[in-house]
Amino acid sequence: MADLAIDPRLELNPPLVQGGMTYSDVTGKISSIVEGKAPKQWWIAMAVAVPLAGLLFLCLGYLVATGIGVWGNNSPVGWGWDITNFVWWIGIGHAGTLISAILFLFRQKWRTSINRAAEAMTLFAVACAAIYPLFHTGRPWRAAYWLFPLPNEFLHMWQNFRSPLMWDVFAVSTYGTVSALFWFVGLVPDLATLRDRSTTPLRKTIYGLLSLGWRGSATQWRHYELAYLLLAGLSTPLVLSVHSIVSFDFATSLLPGWHTTIFPPYFVAGAVFSGFAMVVTLMTLARWIYGLENLITMKHLENMCKVMLATGMIVGFAYGTEFFIAWYSNNQYERFIFLNRAFGPYWWAYWSMITCNVIAPQFFWFRKFRTSIPAMFVLSIFINIGMWFERFVIIATSLHRDFLPSSWGYFTPTWVDIGTYLGTFGLFLTLFLLFLRFLPSIAISEVKGVLHQQVSAGHAAHGGSH
Repeated sequence: MADLAIDPRLELNPPLVQGGMTYSDVTGKISSIVEGKAPKQWWIAMAVAVPLAGLLFLCLGYLVATGIGVWGNNSPVGWGWDITNFVWWIGIGHAGTLISAILFLFRQKWRTSINRAAEAMTLFAVACAAIYPLFHTGRPWRAAYWLFPLPNEFLHMWQNFRSPLMWDVFAVSTYGTVSALFWFVGLVPDLATLRDRSTTPLRKTIYGLLSLGWRGSATQWRHYELAYLLLAGLSTPLVLSVHSIVSFDFATSLLPGWHTTIFPPYFVAGAVFSGFAMVVTLMTLARWIYGLENLITMKHLENMCKVMLATGMIVGFAYGTEFFIAWYSNNQYERFIFLNRAFGPYWWAYWSMITCNVIAPQFFWFRKFRTSIPAMFVLSIFINIGMWFERFVIIATSLHRDFLPSSWGYFTPTWVDIGTYLGTFGLFLTLFLLFLRFLPSIAISEVKGVLHQQVSAGHAAHGGSH
């Protein structure tokens, strides 16, 4: 009867692959998402996402035809929803690289079922973010001459490399390139699996080309693991550098509320916070639609909730530090900016930010909330709303009341602002849904590696019980 007793350690450290799945079951379950018919929920989601993506292109076409004045930007609020949404989308993309690279280097096995989707989410979020600075130039077809150090006949001058906006271009493009390589290299073994399982010539040809002749030999695995490790090493500093550089857009100015050294770590923590929240939102939905409960287990989701709790505490500490420094510095302009944020015309945005980013994550102290799918889904949405408000508060409240009360103003978004933002959601969801439909959304080879260790540990424990 000792063999039939439940190991008490499993309650504290449940297995990452559940349901008694074998290697064949893992391959079949993940491949069936691509090979089978799309469920009804997928079609419903696409019916919502595609029209929203169409709205994005409509708004961008109208902006190019009419001019940048169709946005609600004004004097003194020269930056509005465009830069707010740019910073927000860049932040969303941070969890993918963190889950894939940093957790891989620290040998955290719980990343294996969620890293592929998080990496894809990174690429799609960066694509949405890149839209804003590109169209912010007003003439996106000339943006390459303005943003990259190319010899040109239009400017008759070189770009200003002292501008943080120029640093953004290099940081974001590097981040996107390395993330894409990291994502594709990880896909190669699984694309070969889909190639070998394909029953139609077209699928076999497409997956065959994408899998780069992968045969699974020992030499190929050795080269694959080395390349994956090197890309993880390259990606890790990018997690810290990219959003630090984005924060320099603000921190290197002399504007009260922006000119502060806390911004780089504060922005990085906030980016990881919002990125993990988006991963939880999407993975709970994908888990439900495709029945992936045995692969994306409660342990994966609970660990992500713990990361959100930790980063949420860091963000809350940063909010308090900002207010303390504004008081301690005895700078009347800094004091005014922060009091204006909390009690001025945008008080509703500031307290929405505090409620969503500081109060909401505190529920994750309780295991009941960390293991409840509806609770973590709702709280993850609240966190993403709060992080959007954080970026809006930083930008709008620092600009709308400057040193001259006669030039004070108020930012109100136009329908183009709102339509463009909703449209980026449509583009993001369309790309993510297509990824779920046509590519393996969970890393088959990595999950099998975890399952192998799990089985080996189980055999060792079973042998020890005798």
